[in-house]
Amino acid sequence: MDGVPEPHTGWTFVTNHARVLAVIADNHSARIRDIAAHCRLTERAVQKIISDLEQDGYLSHVKEGRTNTYRIEPGKVLRHPAEAGLTVASLLTLLVQAEAARTTSPHAPA
Repeated sequence: MDGVPEPHTGWTFVTNHARVLAVIADNHSARIRDIAAHCRLTERAVQKIISDLEQDGYLSHVKEGRTNTYRIEPGKVLRHPAEAGLTVASLLTLLVQAEAARTTSPHAPA
């Protein structure tokens, strides 16, 4: 996918913040460009999401040369009262398992 991602209208079940966090969980040194491509977002949107996640303590990073290495706080509780008690780790487990099943399924789109 080159350039700006295809626009999407309407609502989705998974937020962009959760998508970005899942990509980082899969690769702690993922580049913003790669996160954006995977999530079908602009790089600017990903930068804003990472800033949000860092500001609220869900994510931190260490600069290693020109590369950022991210650290996720797995025990941090999700923000919405309806998910009271659920942690980032539980959310990521669900998303990572679903992604693994999707990419290894014989019916997965190429």
